[in-house]
Amino acid sequence: MNTDQPLRIFVYGTLKRGYWNHDRFCSQAVSIEPATTWGRLFHLPAGFPALEMPDCRILALGTSDPLADTLTQNTIALPKNSMDRPDGDWDLIHGELMTFNDPIVDLPPVDRLEGFNPHGRSMYERVLTAVESHGCLQTCWVYLGLENVLRGGVRLSDGYWNGSRFRQPR
Repeated sequence: MNTDQPLRIFVYGTLKRGYWNHDRFCSQAVSIEPATTWGRLFHLPAGFPALEMPDCRILALGTSDPLADTLTQNTIALPKNSMDRPDGDWDLIHGELMTFNDPIVDLPPVDRLEGFNPHGRSMYERVLTAVESHGCLQTCWVYLGLENVLRGGVRLSDGYWNGSRFRQPR
């Protein structure tokens, strides 16, 4: 298996530049670009965001094998309508597309942070989807909040998460 393939992750919350998990988990990204995808973004009572996505936008489910998932990401064909507005009440979600060179080193810590366990109890599910960045469509992995995680969240219909707008005044 080719291990020289880049791993791409779409982030929309605490992993973005300037937020508390970025330096620890994403400082080794070789590129970070603004990107968008379709979904519903929620601010959770715990102080971080979660994303919901239409089933029709999920191209594959994440596994416990970073190399296999990177290979899937880099070989799957994107449908031409990948960024068309989906049917229903969905918003354009704004985040960052991060590219990493070493999936074996870079992906497992992010999976642990996101509570992703493909063989057991999870907070988030990692799925392959399409994003648009600088006018180009690309496949990447994104973490979706499971139904029990989304419960009680505040929907952010503008598609932007900014943790500071939810901080309580001192």
